[in-house]
Amino acid sequence: MKDFHIRGINHIALVCKDMERTVDFYTQTLGLNLIKKIALPDGGQHFFFDIGNGDALAFFWFPQAPEASPGIASVRPDAFQTGNIVTAHASLNHLAFNVPVEKLEEYREKLLEKGVQVTPILHHADVPSGYVPERDESTFISSFYFFDPDGILLEFAANIVKANCL
Repeated sequence: MKDFHIRGINHIALVCKDMERTVDFYTQTLGLNLIKKIALPDGGQHFFFDIGNGDALAFFWFPQAPEASPGIASVRPDAFQTGNIVTAHASLNHLAFNVPVEKLEEYREKLLEKGVQVTPILHHADVPSGYVPERDESTFISSFYFFDPDGILLEFAANIVKANCL
């Protein structure tokens, strides 16, 4: 018997530098619905986007928050060129949205049309490089990556097979 019945992620809370810019990106670029805003006592905001299945992506906007620290708390902005995605312990490396595999190329093209820099579609597999050039029987996720306006690394990922990690 399990001690806890976890049904998924209720929400993940990130921090943004500019609430208006963040709301614009997630509503206009990604098409998410803003479902709740909560004023904080210090003048900041806590706000939530619907990401489907009853789950939410939340952000805090703190007026006095310290500056971002790419390469420590988040992936460096040059990660697409260098391949260096290392971040510190207890940091959020990236956030992956689950999308249908048949929509990957379409979604990638739509983001490119909106001026968002994206990686090629990658086919994650248990091989030394971590990827295979074309989707095959070893592929467990196909995906591509892009950054939000604050430099948070996002991924559109499609499960190919149910992964057995052990």
